[in-house]
Amino acid sequence: MIPEDVRILQRQLRRGAVLKAIFVHVSDIHFGQEKDGGSSASNDEAKRCLIVDAGAEVKKLGGKTAGVIVTGDIAYSAQEDQYASAGQWLAQLTDAIGCERTDVQMVPGNHDIDRDVITNTLETVLFAFHAGGEYWLDRHLDHPEDCKTLYRRFDAYKGFALDYRSDLDLNGGVSKSAKLDLAKGRAIRFVRLNSAIACSKKDDKGKLIFGARQRIYAEEDGVELVVLSHHPLSWFQDSEKARGFLRGRARVFISGHEHFPNLDVQKVEEGRDLMMLAAGATAPDEVGDAFTYKYNILAFEWDEAQDALAVTINPRTWDEGMARFKRDDDFMEGHNERQILASPNFRKSPTAGAALVDADLATAELVEEPSSPCHDADAEQHAAEGDGLPVAAEDNIVDDQEIEPVEPIDPIVAEPEPTQDTRDLQIRFFQVLNDAERREAFVAFGIIRNARGRMDHETERRLFRRAVKQGKAGEIERMLVAAENEGNGETA
Repeated sequence: MIPEDVRILQRQLRRGAVLKAIFVHVSDIHFGQEKDGGSSASNDEAKRCLIVDAGAEVKKLGGKTAGVIVTGDIAYSAQEDQYASAGQWLAQLTDAIGCERTDVQMVPGNHDIDRDVITNTLETVLFAFHAGGEYWLDRHLDHPEDCKTLYRRFDAYKGFALDYRSDLDLNGGVSKSAKLDLAKGRAIRFVRLNSAIACSKKDDKGKLIFGARQRIYAEEDGVELVVLSHHPLSWFQDSEKARGFLRGRARVFISGHEHFPNLDVQKVEEGRDLMMLAAGATAPDEVGDAFTYKYNILAFEWDEAQDALAVTINPRTWDEGMARFKRDDDFMEGHNERQILASPNFRKSPTAGAALVDADLATAELVEEPSSPCHDADAEQHAAEGDGLPVAAEDNIVDDQEIEPVEPIDPIVAEPEPTQDTRDLQIRFFQVLNDAERREAFVAFGIIRNARGRMDHETERRLFRRAVKQGKAGEIERMLVAAENEGNGETA
């Protein structure tokens, strides 16, 4: 049965209304950064207030809540427990604003790399990137084992992001969302960049590298690109090359990292604008006169009069005097809340000039396009069972894993997209249960023979999907409820 609010939106769309896609934008959340109980309590309260504030503000806008945007530094030191905490908070936030829990667009930041796996040898390699530039980066990306070594820093992040269909490209390239339609023949698409690919334990401004694989993305008729990066352009040695592609092909560039918000709308040429939006930190390292808790609410829509992308910004900042969030009037001084960006790709749409909107836009969803794997040996990252993609043979799935599956996974087949209920259950499975508890669950389900050994997130994810396929969803739900009740001090 279609919910009544969706029916209303469908009727509006049939009458020619335009879809307003609303996102809550957070950056630099830094789960795990707290050094004492006081800072932990302060940050937890601010994050709780953010959820309340975002829910109230989104309701005022009267559009479709499309999801959450996170421009990096989700964790503080890229540990699995930090991502588990982040996932629980994102679940509360998405519930409060009325979108699916998986409707999150994210990119990694420098705190989303595990610095503990940066050996002296790898640190030397990263220094070579900073000193020698793109040539050295490309040499390592082109070599399968070197490429794997580079991406081990992102092991915890890439598993977390994969559950939200914001998969990390494993060969130095971009990853993209599907189109999100705003009107007939007019859509936006998110392009996600890994600005931390050359990050080491400490990075100097101007030394990082995007690399050609990430600088290049194609224009599409009828589609305007929204590019997400943790670091602003000034942190890259190839920033001018990257700026050229942004100016020529993108409409919005959103970044974080510096913890201080900024908005710059550039008139690139006649009929072409570029918005550069830098975010404040949702949880800065220290709260004081210079920095405080901040986030944004962004609404993307088609402006029919100018056939352009309109972006409405509602910047939110912490009000120390009232201990709650308020509109950041200082940030918006001199700026219009609604920015209409000259959009050449909208004007190239085959339906240019058409004002009608397809009725099925009411259920538009950002379903990810598969990114390029880090060579064929890592194809299992993107051939996840149940994602509508090929499933690899069993010996590929358990390569380098210390587990013994009960049955081999079926030969290569294509499976349908999993339901939203399955995706929600999967997120909770990885957030609520620790590593040992998940392995014990797989043994109890008859998926693996014993709970000893090691599994990476991709392998666990595929075994979870197998358990659901074999009818274990009810058992998983009961197991999670029991664990959640125990964590809350409740008894069954």
